[in-house]
Amino acid sequence: MSDGNPITPAGMASLRARYDHLLHGERPPVVETVRWAAGNGDRSENGDYIYGRKRLREIDRELGHLAKRMAAARVVDPATQTERHKVLFGCTVEIADDDDNRRTLTLVGDDEQDASRNRIGWSAPLARALRGAKLGDVRVVRLPGGEKNWEVMAINWP
Repeated sequence: MSDGNPITPAGMASLRARYDHLLHGERPPVVETVRWAAGNGDRSENGDYIYGRKRLREIDRELGHLAKRMAAARVVDPATQTERHKVLFGCTVEIADDDDNRRTLTLVGDDEQDASRNRIGWSAPLARALRGAKLGDVRVVRLPGGEKNWEVMAINWP
């Protein structure tokens, strides 16, 4: 599953919700403000016009980015995974290093990663090293600070 940009159904729904909010919630009032400000005459000294246009560009740039991410994404539902004995996209894995420091991580799409919730992106170095591992496997992760060994202690699925 290394091809494409995998994303969970919840992750895709979140991208769509953000896109819809920008397109239908934030953009129309800004367009209306710019239209109103443009009708007031001199645009070079019109703050509403200048800042409205700037905000409109920001919204349009983010809409373009979200559209590209959604077009490139491939929705993968972890609940339908058949090889539940391996570390694959969507699983939650408990790992331990050589000093028995344990971490529990969920492998999600790169657009869904959130370190504060222990969700790491599919293309992160640790996720790449753990792909396909089975219970008890030890994987070496190469990081800028050096190599670190991680043993798979548990694999859980939604």
